[in-house]
Amino acid sequence: MRRSWILGVIGIALCGRAAGQSVEPPRLPPGVKVLRDVEYARVGEKRLLLDLYLPEEAKGPLPGVVYIHGGGWRRGDKKQQTGVPLVAEGFVVASINHRFSQEAIFPAQIEDCKAAVRFLRANARKYSVDPEHLGVWGDSSGGHLSALTGTSGDVKELEGMVGDHLDQSSRVQAVCVYYGPIDFISIMNQKSDIKRGSPQAPESQLLGGPTLEHKDLAVKACPLTYVTKDDPPFLIVHGEKDNRVPLEQAEALRDALQAAGVEATIHIVEGAGHGFNAAQSAKVMPTVAAFFTRHLKGK
Repeated sequence: MRRSWILGVIGIALCGRAAGQSVEPPRLPPGVKVLRDVEYARVGEKRLLLDLYLPEEAKGPLPGVVYIHGGGWRRGDKKQQTGVPLVAEGFVVASINHRFSQEAIFPAQIEDCKAAVRFLRANARKYSVDPEHLGVWGDSSGGHLSALTGTSGDVKELEGMVGDHLDQSSRVQAVCVYYGPIDFISIMNQKSDIKRGSPQAPESQLLGGPTLEHKDLAVKACPLTYVTKDDPPFLIVHGEKDNRVPLEQAEALRDALQAAGVEATIHIVEGAGHGFNAAQSAKVMPTVAAFFTRHLKGK
């Protein structure tokens, strides 16, 4: 158990590096194997890939977690993830790449994420995954996409036509959001070290231009738009001193979910900014593992 938490610290520390900086794959604990560059879908000539982390001796179907990396929707890599420690706790983890904003604007990114969930569900037997117990976890922009995946399960306008498994559901049963931007319009009136809504802002590039010039698309990209009482439980983890994505974003997501009758909890990391250091990460990982264990390993 302790070894898995140490590895979790390493993974989250890597995740906190500056966007675009080279990231090494996380070291694997004993008993864990990885299948790298598995193609989960193809868009034109572009292959959408994931890395799949599994126990070497997988017995029976195991709950699965899809991890979505951060990077402002415009950079990053599937190696930049923190989910590997969950494998030692009896999970299968699929860390995915998606199209960047310079390749395709929204909703391409959420369509890719949903395609990855459908792929994992369709190939559940092959990869020893329990198709009825799938979660999603992401940090920063990946946190936004994980939240949107959670609230928009089977929302037709966001499903897209990506991948070969359109007959499968993209619903997930648990969601963990690490410091994700949620509402691109409200964030413009909150304190941030980014000039939100400007042409250079990452969310503006995701939308294809300044936020207020693409307001309808900004609403479509907002996880709050789709909140309903049947959404899965959420664990929202946010830094107390995050100057990039204000804590108000996490609070708005929690409040909307709770108002709909959905279980939603915020875990505030004391003293943390946008991204956690090793000590902060070590304190968070048991909470994340306990959350997924409770909701994905139950009956």
